[in-house]
Amino acid sequence: MTIIGKKFDFFFIKFPILFPIIYFLILYNFPLLENFLIIITILLLAEPHFGATWPFFINKINQEYISNNNFFLIKLPIIIIILCFLGFFLVKNLFLLIFFGFNIYHVTRQSFGIAKLYSNNSAELKNIEFIIYFWNIIFFFVGFLRFYYPLITAEHVNILNILIILILFLNFIYYLIKFKFTQNFLILFTGVIIFYPICFVNNPVHAILMGVTMHYSQYLVFTYKIAKNRELEIDKNKKNLYFIFVTIFYSILMTTLSLSGASNSELIKNLIVIPITAQILHFYLDSRLWKFSDSHNRSAVLYYLKK
Repeated sequence: MTIIGKKFDFFFIKFPILFPIIYFLILYNFPLLENFLIIITILLLAEPHFGATWPFFINKINQEYISNNNFFLIKLPIIIIILCFLGFFLVKNLFLLIFFGFNIYHVTRQSFGIAKLYSNNSAELKNIEFIIYFWNIIFFFVGFLRFYYPLITAEHVNILNILIILILFLNFIYYLIKFKFTQNFLILFTGVIIFYPICFVNNPVHAILMGVTMHYSQYLVFTYKIAKNRELEIDKNKKNLYFIFVTIFYSILMTTLSLSGASNSELIKNLIVIPITAQILHFYLDSRLWKFSDSHNRSAVLYYLKK
């Protein structure tokens, strides 16, 4: 299966390794640009990826589906918004830990979903699923023990990375012996190392942004392709401007609100709850809209992705 084209699929979906490499090189070679790097990554990749959910979701093709699933697609999201605000203001540290866990789970699901798109080998897919989930659970606990309950301190980082890299190497060798080298291995590699930066960065923001740039790239390609094909089916001359406008507007708005976290004013600082809540809604809505066991999603999403 090809989404856009062989080369495009390879560099932006299967193995978009250039994004974290560029991020890493800028971060460690130009440390004075750290804040700029964070802002520009959020503006150009992170928030557009979150924003793409809305034109993808609020679309004519989903009207009847939303109406028939009123509780799950309207009422439950409202409940999630309320719970997010309560969690942020009442149990902030626990809320942020849950948010981190949802983030990892969401990214992991997409990584395995991509493997399923490109491979029909059930035995290989079972191995890919286990390996991706195993390592992302490991990285969740590494993040917990480095940034939430810091038992892993700076003096342990070198030992941690040597151990992780050694086990990863053995894991990948086992996979290659069993299934040989194909582009499926690169999809697996991408899904595994997305959260590896959590083992060596000093700022938890980089733990999310550096590797997850690959996830952002994949998601933007998928949603753009689907939105474009939906529009073209209605009018061959349409340019997908609705999708582009909403994504850009959302990105500018949410990036601005995300920067509020650095404010000296406690009131302004708390505005960061808005983009965080929107991100959690993205995690939830995607769990519903990309569920291909649902016949509507097969016809409204998968069909246009493969078209």
